[in-house]
Amino acid sequence: MSAVADEFPELQKLGVEVLSISVDSIYVHKMWEDNELSKMVEGGIPFPMLSDQNGNVGRLYGVYNEEAGVEARGRFIIDPDGIVQAYEVLTPPVGRNVAESRRQIQAFQLVRASKGTEATPSGWQPGRATLKPGPDLVGNVWKVWKVEDGK
Repeated sequence: MSAVADEFPELQKLGVEVLSISVDSIYVHKMWEDNELSKMVEGGIPFPMLSDQNGNVGRLYGVYNEEAGVEARGRFIIDPDGIVQAYEVLTPPVGRNVAESRRQIQAFQLVRASKGTEATPSGWQPGRATLKPGPDLVGNVWKVWKVEDGK
């Protein structure tokens, strides 16, 4: 939560809406914010922390554990049309990488803006070359994409 809060201004510049959802009640969220998160993030968490106490949202996204009554930690990148473009679900001891989430959002936005005429291969970073999907690219990616050259 604090890592996402730290990146929140950059995410806002990208037009991203951030929501945090858990099975915890709004009262647990308030206690967590007051006693821990506010000490980690100046001004507290700048985005909504929503309660899914009955697990309905978690069930829809496949992260609700019926037996334990909890939701696995994950993040979902949902495009403006409401389509899940990417998701990552990790076990509790492993944290997510917010910088990677931001990079993926930038990649999805670039591809969407190009209407599919550009693709961002593995390791792509904003400002780097993209690929132009098509029959001529098949078998020739190695000629136009060299990660070590920074292209």
